[in-house]
Amino acid sequence: MRLLRVAGAVAILLLPTQVPSVLDQVPPPPKPVPVAPARVLSGTIGRNATLGGLLGEAISPAGVQSLVETAKPLYDLARLSVGRPFSLSLTSNGMLMAFSYGIDELRTLHIRRQGDALRAEVVTRSYETRVETVRGEISSSLFGAVEDAGEEDQLAVDLAAIFEWDVDFNTELQKGDSFRVAVEKLTLDGQFARYGSIRSAELVRGERLLRAVRFETERGHAYFNPQGLPMRKEFLRSPLKFSRISSRFSRSRLHPVLNLRRAHLGVDYAAPEGTPVRAAADGRVTEAGWSGGFGRMVRIRHGRGMETLYGHLARIAVTAGQRVDQGTVIGTVGSTGLATGPHLDYRTIKNGSFVNPLTIQPPPADPIPASARAAFEATRDRELALLDSASPPPSQRASR
Repeated sequence: MRLLRVAGAVAILLLPTQVPSVLDQVPPPPKPVPVAPARVLSGTIGRNATLGGLLGEAISPAGVQSLVETAKPLYDLARLSVGRPFSLSLTSNGMLMAFSYGIDELRTLHIRRQGDALRAEVVTRSYETRVETVRGEISSSLFGAVEDAGEEDQLAVDLAAIFEWDVDFNTELQKGDSFRVAVEKLTLDGQFARYGSIRSAELVRGERLLRAVRFETERGHAYFNPQGLPMRKEFLRSPLKFSRISSRFSRSRLHPVLNLRRAHLGVDYAAPEGTPVRAAADGRVTEAGWSGGFGRMVRIRHGRGMETLYGHLARIAVTAGQRVDQGTVIGTVGSTGLATGPHLDYRTIKNGSFVNPLTIQPPPADPIPASARAAFEATRDRELALLDSASPPPSQRASR
């Protein structure tokens, strides 16, 4: 009997236990819960704002100074830009947890607390770039055609800047003219941010076809026609980017103020007061001041016996003797002198005689050098091929 009791006890010891162990009864440790800030202050930078003024009600002057000193190796927080976002996070007892400031569209300054210290870093994002081809047809203006194509005004400005030596966008576009453009579009977080470079462009004006390709040269990028000639010419077609002609070159015109018939040896461009006026070509300013019926006037001497004159200005931005480059803003449209309203009286002089600004033919420019010809032709063929992928303008799609 004793042997049976011992065997039974051994058997019981060998059976698997059903009683939970002590370790199984201990609950797992709780997951750490992030501490939410007790207070968040955020907004955008206003005009003449300072960091102390923005944050002074939330943190002490010493706290503001600590932010400035922490950021200083990476960014000077005294240079705040209007409209940029900022955010400040504090604990329940008022301790600074984090601060961020959007330096620009791509860079953000972050300052975070790590223990007893603050650490700063600048996080930089990158644009995503894709090339799209856009096509439009002129019904009233280039701006209107670009808008009808679903694009923004900046594309019209950039497109006009390529062809402004060949086309006066104030006078020469007509209904039915069209454009095609292969342009880089830059996006952030899947949203359109801005346009990049125009890679190639085409403008059809009546029977005339103009094409341009962007090409990198030793002096930087420039636009060339398919034959390798630069789009940039010695003279701009117009000293105003966008306006309209209110009076043309004439040997006999009824003067609107004097009510007398007299020669009008220039072209009047009607534009709002304050519109920037650009130098039509490189040169030196010979006059800048009041000049009788011209009011405030600027006169510039260029090469090849050419001069240009800009009258009725509201403001002059250059001085006599100053060198100016083509496109430099020399003043703004006004109505000074004998003028009935704001406009620019633009005149050109060749070898001492006034000539019609609209008929000036600039001399031919130097072509792509032979050493870069093969590279240019490869770029030209690749970029112009992008234009063929453009969908028809809305009016043509509707007629199909």
